Amino acid sequence: MRVVTFGAHVLDVLAQPVDAIPDGQGSVLVQNMRMSAAGPAGGTAITLAKLGAEVFTVGAIGDDDAGAMLDTALNRFGVVTDHLVRVDAPTSMSMLPIRSNGDRPAIHMPGANLAYPLDRAPLELLTGADHVHIGAPELLNPPELAPLLGDIRESGTTVSADILADGDPGVLAWLEPILPHLDYLLPNDDQVRGLTAIEDLVTACRSLIDRGVRCVAVTAGADGAHVVTADDAEHAEATGVEVVDTSGCGDAFSAGFLAARGHDLSLLDSARVGCTVAGIVATGLGSDHGDFTWGSITAN
Repeated sequence: MRVVTFGAHVLDVLAQPVDAIPDGQGSVLVQNMRMSAAGPAGGTAITLAKLGAEVFTVGAIGDDDAGAMLDTALNRFGVVTDHLVRVDAPTSMSMLPIRSNGDRPAIHMPGANLAYPLDRAPLELLTGADHVHIGAPELLNPPELAPLLGDIRESGTTVSADILADGDPGVLAWLEPILPHLDYLLPNDDQVRGLTAIEDLVTACRSLIDRGVRCVAVTAGADGAHVVTADDAEHAEATGVEVVDTSGCGDAFSAGFLAARGHDLSLLDSARVGCTVAGIVATGLGSDHGDFTWGSITAN
């Protein structure tokens, strides 16, 4: 399966556990600190590569040390980064003080992710893939992105997207041009409720389907995931694990779900694979945590 992830790449700097920020110039000692490649394009690319996909990634990074580190981190997992464009903006970064319960407040700099030149998008690569996953389409100017997605789907390539922004009806209005071009939308439950201003999750997903999305696979934390189409709604249980860090779990779910669809698994079984992968990632620090393969995930 050849997959292109396209969109937001972030270099995460994580510390754990951090349950309070010291006042003034105070300090706190932590057990773990590390950096990892992340973001709904970068993090998803790594997990897809672990699951055996041939992965290319497209996006913008800065011509800086953080960009070089992010590029190296992606390459280490076999992700092809030839189509990462260096722009005149700093590489996107996040500082993540991970709490003892796994929560991950974020201090985020969008940086280069706001500066990708869509006129340089590698159309031949995108239309030659089995699947294209758009990470944070809200950062890619959806009215301009929509015709490109139309060309990609016209070629027979399936398309998915995951959003980075908090859910808000204004964000939904911004995203509306791309929704008819999505085979799968892969948000979390808070985003779906925020986008639609509808509390019932399945009803909220159906509202997005009414706008053109073919399937919404929505993560819901400890409640697992729900897969909703125009005709059906199914629920996949979360994997019971001891949570260390929830950063990257949504990206891991996306990767597991998409890899499973590439193996022709049903929507529900694909969501179950996504939940399994997300559960593994949650047991360690960083969105690239976990030593697994497609075979190890599906062995049982």
